[in-house]
This record gives sequence, C-alpha cells and structure tokens, in this order.
Amino acid sequence: MDAYHLHLISDATGETLNAIARACLVQFEGVDVTEHLWPLVRTKGQLEQIKAEIAAEPGIILFTLIDDKLRKNLEDYCRRENVLCIPVLDPVIAALANYLGVESAGRPGRQHAMDAEYFNRIDAMSYVLAHDDGQLTLDLDGADVVLVGVSRTSKTPTCIYLANRGIKAANVPIVPGCPLPPDLFTTGKPLIVGLTESPSRLVQIRRNRLRMLKEESDTEYTDIERIKEEVANARRLFQKHRWPVIDVTRRSIEETAAAIIHLYTQRQRERRP
Repeated sequence: MDAYHLHLISDATGETLNAIARACLVQFEGVDVTEHLWPLVRTKGQLEQIKAEIAAEPGIILFTLIDDKLRKNLEDYCRRENVLCIPVLDPVIAALANYLGVESAGRPGRQHAMDAEYFNRIDAMSYVLAHDDGQLTLDLDGADVVLVGVSRTSKTPTCIYLANRGIKAANVPIVPGCPLPPDLFTTGKPLIVGLTESPSRLVQIRRNRLRMLKEESDTEYTDIERIKEEVANARRLFQKHRWPVIDVTRRSIEETAAAIIHLYTQRQRERRP
C-alpha cells in the first residue's frame, strides 16, 4: 500500500482542519495517509520549521491561516516546490462576506474565544460530570437533555459531546431490578431521549468491557436472552412515556449527538411563544 502525507496547518487549534480531513479521508478506502497537524502557527519562524518538515515528508497541505504574510509565504513555497495547498475556509468566508455584506474580522482562533458561549460549555461539562450514570437525579429540571438507556448504549460519551456544544445533559441507566428515579417521570423541562441498541451488539460491547476490567465475561450481564429482555423492556418504557428513541447500533457518538441536537432544537422552536 502506498503511503501518503497530509499536512494540516492552522493558526488556531486545528480542530476544524482535522474534522474536515477526517470527513474527506473516510471516502477513500485502502489508502494509507499519515496526518501531520501543525496548530497555533502564527509566526514566520514556526512556518519555516514546518516547511522543513514538509520537505522531508512531502504531501498535500490543508491550511487555515488568517495572516496575509504567512499565507503568502506558504503559498509561494508551495508554488516553488509544486506542492498542492488548499485554503479550506476561503470559499465559505468569501461566500458569507458576500451574502452578509461585511468583511471578515481576520483574527485567528475567534471560535475559541473565552466568551459567554465558552463559559456555557464549561457549565454544561460540569453538569454532565455531576449527573453521570444516574447521579443527582433530584434536580433533572436543570438539564436540557436527559438520556435514558440500558448499560453500554453510549450515554456518557454522548452527554460529554453534547456538553461541548453547550447542552446540559444528564443520563439515567436502566438497570434490571432497580427502580428509575421518580423525578425522571415528573420533570417537565428537559428533553428525554431513549437510547437503544441491538442485543447482539450489546453482547459484544459488554464482553469487551468486562475483559478490559479483567472480569468474568460470561455472566447475566452478557447473556443474550437477558439482554433481549432488557432492550424490549426499555423500548416499552420509551413508548409508554412517548420519549423519542434513537438506535445507536450503527451510529457514531457524533451522529447520535447530532440527532439529539436536532430533536432538542426542534423542541425549543415549538416551545417558543
């Protein structure tokens, strides 16, 4: 298999570039690509060091550089060395500037500014950590979203992802023989979403979990018939309370979170006066 190099040069954290690169690379199967992330590039000296690394391992360059001098420096280098470089945000910024009739501010890392939105994300993350796995269920009215599901349906990582979007999320596990907290059925503020998964997939995940903990993997926790019953009971619960249900069997955490955000946004829109 041929090996390729992809250089991601950013004057901020590089998260945007990394997400774009990953979204594009998954479309190409059987290709071995090594990603080189160069974040917080804001001086000529930093760029010169990166160019030396690119010369040693040449490949396509994706970049998000606001500073005109740094951009010209990089683009001139790429022309001389016949290296393909792509300013990934330029078409979007240009289109927005044309549509809005306003020039862009041209300041790197503005999406990571410590503004009200930033502190909302911090508050949301603190809330998630305090309300993980059925903790502190007496104040669920403080949540924006509550996720309910049997064990290993990705409740915690999904809540953390939602918190990074500024959404306060709690999660409540459905455990056989353990009653669910009464506040779950009386709270009126948060969106309650049921998460479900195929029993066969749950068996695999739970067995892997127990192996990681170096515990016996053949228990009631991983028994397929018991898990089928758990999933069926959970679905009946969701249906009884008319909670929206998301099957996470073939979804990534990002896809599950996106579906929840869509439901939450739609609900907020419907509740506006």
